[in-house]
Amino acid sequence: MDASNYRRVPLGVVAPRDADDVAAVLEVCRERGVPVVARGGGTSIAGQATGTGVVLDFTRHMNRLLSLDPRARTAVVQPGLVLDRLQEAAAPHGLRFGPDPSTHGRCTLGGMIGNNSCGSHSVAWGTTADNVRELSVVTARGERLDAGRDWAGAPAGLRRLVDGELARLRTGFPDLPRRISGYALDALLPENGGDVARSLCGSEGTLALLTEAVVDLVPAPRARALAVLGYADESGAAEAAAGLLPYGPLTVEGMAADLVPAAVDLPRGGAWLFVETGGDTDAQARARAEAVVRAADALDAVVVTDPARQRTLWRIREDASGTATRMPDGTEAWPGWEDCAVPPARLGAYLRDFRGLLAAHGLRGAPYGHFGDGCIHVRIDFDLLTGPGVARFRRFSEELADLVVAHGGSLSGEHGDGQARAELLPRMYGAETVALFERVKGVWDPDGLLNPGMLVDPAPLDADLRFAVLPREPVDVAFGYPADGGDFSAAVRRCVGVAKCRTTAASGPSVMCPSFRATGEEEHSTRGRARLLHEMLAGELVTDGWRSTEVRDALDLCLSCKGCRSDCPVGVDMATYKAEFLHHHYAGRRRPAAHYAMGRLPVWLGWVARTRSAALVNALASVGPLARVAKRLGGIAGEREIPRVADRPFTRWWRTRGTPGGTAGTAGAAAAGASATDGVAVADGASVTGGSAADDAAVTGGAAVTNGSAVAGGSAVGAEGAGAGTLVVLWPDTFTEHLSPSVGRAAVRVLEAAGLRVALPPTLRRGRRPVGDARSRSALSLLTARRGRVCCGLTYVSTGQLDRARAVLRRTLDLLEPVLDTDAPLVVLEPSCAAALRTDAPELLHDDPRAARLASRVRTFAETLEQYAPGWTPPALDRPVTGQTHCHQHAVLGDAPDRRLRHAAGLTGDLSGGCCGLAGNFGFEKGHYEVSTACAEEHLLPAVRDAPDGTVVLADGFSCRTQLEQLAGVRGRHLAEVLAEALGGDT
Repeated sequence: MDASNYRRVPLGVVAPRDADDVAAVLEVCRERGVPVVARGGGTSIAGQATGTGVVLDFTRHMNRLLSLDPRARTAVVQPGLVLDRLQEAAAPHGLRFGPDPSTHGRCTLGGMIGNNSCGSHSVAWGTTADNVRELSVVTARGERLDAGRDWAGAPAGLRRLVDGELARLRTGFPDLPRRISGYALDALLPENGGDVARSLCGSEGTLALLTEAVVDLVPAPRARALAVLGYADESGAAEAAAGLLPYGPLTVEGMAADLVPAAVDLPRGGAWLFVETGGDTDAQARARAEAVVRAADALDAVVVTDPARQRTLWRIREDASGTATRMPDGTEAWPGWEDCAVPPARLGAYLRDFRGLLAAHGLRGAPYGHFGDGCIHVRIDFDLLTGPGVARFRRFSEELADLVVAHGGSLSGEHGDGQARAELLPRMYGAETVALFERVKGVWDPDGLLNPGMLVDPAPLDADLRFAVLPREPVDVAFGYPADGGDFSAAVRRCVGVAKCRTTAASGPSVMCPSFRATGEEEHSTRGRARLLHEMLAGELVTDGWRSTEVRDALDLCLSCKGCRSDCPVGVDMATYKAEFLHHHYAGRRRPAAHYAMGRLPVWLGWVARTRSAALVNALASVGPLARVAKRLGGIAGEREIPRVADRPFTRWWRTRGTPGGTAGTAGAAAAGASATDGVAVADGASVTGGSAADDAAVTGGAAVTNGSAVAGGSAVGAEGAGAGTLVVLWPDTFTEHLSPSVGRAAVRVLEAAGLRVALPPTLRRGRRPVGDARSRSALSLLTARRGRVCCGLTYVSTGQLDRARAVLRRTLDLLEPVLDTDAPLVVLEPSCAAALRTDAPELLHDDPRAARLASRVRTFAETLEQYAPGWTPPALDRPVTGQTHCHQHAVLGDAPDRRLRHAAGLTGDLSGGCCGLAGNFGFEKGHYEVSTACAEEHLLPAVRDAPDGTVVLADGFSCRTQLEQLAGVRGRHLAEVLAEALGGDT
């Protein structure tokens, strides 16, 4: 599969190392009559990157920039080079490659040439064909040609064929900037220089295979400004776009409100034009943007010069190819009619007719795209799962083709025809011109080996649909998949192949997909894993379902970082899919040793705490031979050190720390509005009805009392009632409790300094008759209550032990019922545990409303201080920071409150993106060490090594701190520890 609606199973995939390998593949395939398909990033939306023969993957080896000549403004590239790598090399010379598709982080130059890609800057710098000088190709019969102007590299017979069709070539091709459909045979006209290289652009690998290209580079503006123009609707924006072209913009992009997140700050309107201008100075770029605003006749407008805000706005546009795959109500939408183009002056009228056609067929879509070039992208909520739905897809496609042609347009304005539109080319060009295409194909590829079924002799547009093989009945699964209606097949269908997970470098705060960047293997990308799950459900190639070893092996290197949950434009959540798969794969079977050793870590550490054997365990772990045996038995990588267990767990410190002033015993309960004689539920308990001791905490008349602190049911402790004395419940996660209790102690110190009262969760579950109902006051009722500890179930979820995870979470909910009856927030210090409580718990216990209540109550350390102690000022540290935002923080929780807290404390600098590579149990498991360290070397370790002296190394996650310690010998610290140290005093 590529990024289209189609699925064609190849015989195999070859990753050629050079042109000789390409020629060898062609020779073997020609002898056997096997088709050959060239593939770059595999993001084609029309199906042309799929094939039934041999697929050539140029991204593995033929991915180099061979040379760059700043004076000539040219570069020599191999077809598998990702566009961003070329841009990075050209930037120091003030140059760039003009075309820039939104997939610039993973699309390849070969794919761009094959599709004649364009991107948002085509109004300034044209299409890929406008920026190509020479192409080195190998024909299907093994001839090596260097295609260029003046008929250079033309195969025998091509010029004679063209000379006999000059009149047709001069009159049969629409004159518009985004005519991508068909073959660009008009480039061979004498007046166009007989440009063979240009004629090959957009041929979709059907004429020859590219092995090298000479491309032009253009000067990059030194400064840019972005004018954002608001209009009432998309037609108004479209009608205005053409009038802005005389002002020389770099882009004229359009989007409507249904693709823009509500939180984005944009000018008033229901649709917007993003018009970028350039200049030698900031003032010049801004002046040009302001001139555009004056000419725009917009409802509202703003000029953005801040580069960070510009990137934020452009990211919305670039992600639209993914976000457009879902309607606002969650309904699936699909490509197929992704990029028709009409003359820019006709765009407004075309959009109105297009909307009318959608309505006539009962379909919906959200158009956006390159308004300045008259090119519209849209994904439509076709029903491609049923026979009637597919039939409607065909009827709509035929009628839309006629509509585009009526407006003087091209069926494809950027992504090529592929299987989605090639069948309809006679409606655009007429039968005689399409017959000419077939004759040209015969000259280049007389045996029909290269990408058959595309452009010439096309496959039907409704054949080979990738959804046809999926099961029609819902699959029995453990998670609830609320965004997909509980349907695991629908969750897997989320992956539409845009391949943002295939980026070779994590930019900014992004995380996805660290395992792909470490290995470069498609099967280790989020997309590759989603495709394997698709095949598992289909049952044709992967025939053993949940027991599949192919799927298991591909998922094995998934770090469960959850980066795809936020960074994937369509919200694929591979961490959840992996947990689901492991749950079924090992059902009734023995699991890997690591699942028992690390998946049940809370159990083992609990035993160590209860037996007070931490010192013994640490001593044994320090003995080399014993440690090696333990690691081998536990499935732990031999290169790893076993972390030390704390001598005194956090909750033991809590019970012996003394009572903070002003919140003691029943006085604290009374202060919270609770009577000490109302009936008591003991959990970790402080005094019970006047002083009978139990553990540490009590629930008094609806008030949870911990170490003398109280939460009164009905007392104002939510955001509205935030203020001095507000009580918060601190979550003693497994890592804080047993491995990093200093983090918990520091958090208590800071939270109390901020004026908050800190409690711990209950550890006694009420029996059949609830303790605390003002009826069960006897000591017997307290003695019969069941003891337990709260746990988020993270280690069980990450290893796919979902039945055990459910049991642990239900026990946790039972324990927390008294707390959930109040407004108290749950402060979770470990980001991975907070993420598990926010997302995994309600999705795994989708039948228990308490899980959603629990999720809504979870707060990070920084969120708690911001929401419940808004008037508190942290100590001023005035030091730089380095480190990495925890991947779960980035993907699930968000780090804006953390950034604001760091800023308030004078901690300067940004944390990097990516993943530390340890990722809970992942980096400890045998066989994962190399990938784990590769992930750490991407961002985290270089950032720490390059940091100046005195820099604070922040790492809120236990895994991140462990990775830093074991690989760099550096002690990372939780933000709470840094702030507590600045407060002074003993923690």
